[in-house]
Amino acid sequence: MYPISGQGWQSCAPIPGSNQPGNNQQQASAPPPPRWETRWGAIATDGIRGTLGTTSDMISQLSAENGAIQDCQAKGGTQCSLNVSYSNSCGAMFVGDHGYSVNTGATMDEAVSKTLQDCSAKDQNCHVYYSNCTQAKRTQ
Repeated sequence: MYPISGQGWQSCAPIPGSNQPGNNQQQASAPPPPRWETRWGAIATDGIRGTLGTTSDMISQLSAENGAIQDCQAKGGTQCSLNVSYSNSCGAMFVGDHGYSVNTGATMDEAVSKTLQDCSAKDQNCHVYYSNCTQAKRTQ
């Protein structure tokens, strides 16, 4: 850049040819693209005891699934089993008069809508018991 002025004003202008190849000036490099790490959640239940175990924001599918089963057991479940795991998305559980339904979706609205539809098809008085979303975490 070089200074320019005239009739009471001042400014700067680029030096002619300064962007030409071989001018010995370092060109600004573009920042690296962002990197994202997947995050996992899971839902496990003991249907006989009515115990729910969940995890969220886990770094792997296995840690999410094992964590949900352990959470269910820690809350008194003796026959805990995995219902669903999900990554960078959402999960929901609805409870009705006689049972429960679990499903996932890309958004909370989608997960809730799908789970309500599943529950309503086989039960009455369905309502949300649990819902959660995991989001990828930016690492760079």
